[in-house]
Amino acid sequence: MDHIKRTSLGRWLLPAVTAISLLASAPALAVDSLKILVPANPGGGWDQTGRALGQAMQTGEIVKKVQIDNKGGAAGTIGLAQFVNSSKGKGDALLVGGSVMVGGIALNKSPVSLSQVTPIARLTGEYDVLVVPANSPIKSVKDLVAKFKADPGSVSWGGGSAGGTDHIIVGMIAQATGVDVSKINYIPFAGGGEAQAAILGGHVTVGLSGYNEFEGQIKTGKMRPLAVTSDKRLPGLDIPTLKEQGVDVVLANWRGVFGAPGISDAQKKELIAVVEKTAKSKTWQETLAKNGWADSYLAGDAFKDYLDKEIKETEKIIAGLGLVKK
Repeated sequence: MDHIKRTSLGRWLLPAVTAISLLASAPALAVDSLKILVPANPGGGWDQTGRALGQAMQTGEIVKKVQIDNKGGAAGTIGLAQFVNSSKGKGDALLVGGSVMVGGIALNKSPVSLSQVTPIARLTGEYDVLVVPANSPIKSVKDLVAKFKADPGSVSWGGGSAGGTDHIIVGMIAQATGVDVSKINYIPFAGGGEAQAAILGGHVTVGLSGYNEFEGQIKTGKMRPLAVTSDKRLPGLDIPTLKEQGVDVVLANWRGVFGAPGISDAQKKELIAVVEKTAKSKTWQETLAKNGWADSYLAGDAFKDYLDKEIKETEKIIAGLGLVKK
């Protein structure tokens, strides 16, 4: 600013111009605090995701203050309704959600949907592994598919809640192998321990869940993994994918975050920037490794495109499974 003459007027203009420049360069929508709504009770996967995200934001000094609120019930749709009704236009609000919510909306014919919120980012993914007890005559996906096609009802599939990710994967396998989806024999279990007992006891033909659920039984040789539902083999695991064994099915139990309805493009970009910086942080990356979560970061419009496609596919499968409430 040497070209400004040191007159009395110049001495007045210099600080004024500087102040204006600083105001112009400051981020008008900087997120100092965030409210994260977890549409589930404390302790579950969505709650762990929301709290870990908030902690990483604060540890990395990305956001000064993060408040976590829980509102569980109906596969996340009760929390979704609260978020839609109370957060319109708010650029400091995030909702945790994921594939279970997509299924819950389709299954329960929810009056609210993910089209009413703003997709910000997909964060994590956990792929299913298909397992059988070690003494099962089924040695491969080829054996499983042959039995499934010959007599669909003779194959009992044990997994999580009806309409959830595990159930949807079975529906996708049926579609990919030409089996009538309505003939699927799916047995839902409320908890992992119950499912493990059923699989080991031979009460179900094959079990499905995230790898972490079965890791101990696989490592001790009590369960035989047949396949994972990822696109490529997971690092450190010598388990073939369904896809490489001729069954074109890829699906993860993903989790992500959404912004409020009616936020501006500028508010949306600010939230994406905050979440992206957090997702790249050392704290978040350590959390992924600790929990065995796959880093499946996908933001903004790319996440929306993925979501739109998955919603259509999920609705089609759940309808085919005969689960939609009349």
